[in-house]
Amino acid sequence: MLELEINGEPHRFNEALTVTQMLARLGLDGRKVALERNREIVARSQYDATCLASGDRIEIVHFVGGGDQAEAADDALVVAGRRFASRLIVGTGKYKDFEETRRAIEASGADVVTVAVRRVNLATPGQPMLIDYLDPKVYTFLPNTAFCYTAEEAVRTLRLAREAGGWTLVKLEVLGDQKTLYPNMPETLKAAEQLIADGFEVMVYCADDPIQCKLLEEMGCAAIMPLAAPIGSGLGIQNPVGLRIIVEQTKVPVIVDAGVGTASDAAVAMELGCDGVLMNTAIAQARDPIRMARAMRLAVEAGRAAYQAGRMPKKLYADPSSPLAGLI
Repeated sequence: MLELEINGEPHRFNEALTVTQMLARLGLDGRKVALERNREIVARSQYDATCLASGDRIEIVHFVGGGDQAEAADDALVVAGRRFASRLIVGTGKYKDFEETRRAIEASGADVVTVAVRRVNLATPGQPMLIDYLDPKVYTFLPNTAFCYTAEEAVRTLRLAREAGGWTLVKLEVLGDQKTLYPNMPETLKAAEQLIADGFEVMVYCADDPIQCKLLEEMGCAAIMPLAAPIGSGLGIQNPVGLRIIVEQTKVPVIVDAGVGTASDAAVAMELGCDGVLMNTAIAQARDPIRMARAMRLAVEAGRAAYQAGRMPKKLYADPSSPLAGLI
């Protein structure tokens, strides 16, 4: 009798099994999941050779909603040497189903999509997965650490993500509390240091604090991602002065992450000089997510063009646009 704890629940088998055999018994495709055995990641190449023992604790995860383009535009977003035609990054959570997720992301024009790492539901092993609707050869999957509250949790999650898909470009977020979802900066710095040392290219969700952002850049983060407002709030840009300082002092991309509510918020972020905008709720929870995705795409493009063009100076009094010479 083989007794295992799989994703926190007891499972019994009548014979000894390898990892490959166990996954087959559970009805899971080993190509779509990552697996830990007693908190040690099992490489996919070792599934056939790894024999399980009673008492083993198994975690099986996959990506849920929560590649580089061959030809990027001249004004590409460049992160860790990767070029992306779109400066809009979108999340994959909160949609009514995977089909709506696919259609919205397609309408957004995004190259990069964030994905959460979650346990596989063993009760329904054959259910559709996000990867069945979004092709990793078309989109760059950006694994994130949503709902991690310690550096240890975040590092463990991203190591599993790397095993699941081989991705080293990741989004780190370590939250401080469930009410505000503000970043826990001491734990964020700790996790970033460990991940960079482990070979990850870290895009990091952080406070809109120029000092903390500078520390993260100097540590070696691939992109700095200050929040505009609390996650999912839709309040828009709350600290334009702070964001502008962060943009001016930072040499790696600055990408606004969290709090965007509508297209004008995205345009403002880009007009401040930010290199990109990441959003999820603003699209997924709109009355028409597909149309909002298109609006966000246009807003990011317009805001970027306005920043590059350079706005006119603000004045206290009127300045007529028509010439005064030759006035009748």
